[in-house]
Amino acid sequence: MEQVSMIGLDLAKGSFHVVGRDASGRRVLSRALRRGQLEAFFAKLAPCVVAMEACSSAHDWARRLMALGHEVRLIPPIYVKPYVVRNKNDMRDADGLSQAGQRPDIRTVAVKSAEQQARASLHRVRELLIRQRTACINQIRGLAAEFGLVARGGRMGLKDLIDQVASSTLPAQLRLAIALQARHFAQLSDEIDELTGQIARQARACEAARRLMSIPGVGEIAADALMARLPDPAAFSSGRDLAAWLGLTRLDNSTGGKPKTTGPISKKGDRALRRLLVLGATAVIARQQRDKRLDPWIDGLIKKRCFRVAAVALAAKNARIVWALLTRDQSYKPGHQPTLTAA
Repeated sequence: MEQVSMIGLDLAKGSFHVVGRDASGRRVLSRALRRGQLEAFFAKLAPCVVAMEACSSAHDWARRLMALGHEVRLIPPIYVKPYVVRNKNDMRDADGLSQAGQRPDIRTVAVKSAEQQARASLHRVRELLIRQRTACINQIRGLAAEFGLVARGGRMGLKDLIDQVASSTLPAQLRLAIALQARHFAQLSDEIDELTGQIARQARACEAARRLMSIPGVGEIAADALMARLPDPAAFSSGRDLAAWLGLTRLDNSTGGKPKTTGPISKKGDRALRRLLVLGATAVIARQQRDKRLDPWIDGLIKKRCFRVAAVALAAKNARIVWALLTRDQSYKPGHQPTLTAA
């Protein structure tokens, strides 16, 4: 046991597997453990590095093992796959983790606190409820359209459609089905409003989130989501690094010494954060167009490309501003130009 310096831990619900390597990289341990045995096993083990795939339960296990004195590295599964030899099983997964964990250049996922995970859970439930409400609306409109009833878009159009079905002479089965979905829609809307209010309150109570909310295009929901989902901003070397982590930078397809970064954005990283930043940027540009007070930078982008490209570019710019505000403990200053120092 004293020889083990790196352990690959394959996580599961009930059956786990550990593979240990010594300082020279030689495999010296391979063992299957049940869930109840895992914590006791690591409690007896001398402090070492434990590599795990970044999955749903990884952060909880990481916090437990760190409390026992071990160093934990959460590795994205895509970085572990090349080290899994031939056919997949628990032992080979753990062995691949023990090898990937020895690579100092592989990026790891920051371990989240229990409070940060709980904060993010509100956003995840809200996103699911919104998808369910959208599906409910689509089914109500689809069922009514089968009988020739079509209403305008928006909530008022949906309300008119539900009232029209309820007062019609359509078959009772259809009226019952749409009435049930209408009640489901109302319940989902109430739950979404409740979660939105809770998220807005905790965003206003957080000093860092309030500073982010001063950025045009970053509202209460986006600011709180950034605080809940972002790792330590200091882990990013620059604002562009954060924008790349969010998938807001262009794909890199360079070869033969010829840089090629034209084309679509990578869409890597957290999809929910990227969507919130793009939606916020879209709202900013739409408002400026309505008021006929377009920012010169945005106006130049729209003239050269299109509205959507400008929205994504503004979202990437806002991501860089988010990094600057969080790492420097500053507030947003409209029109601020950074001071350039001579090299």
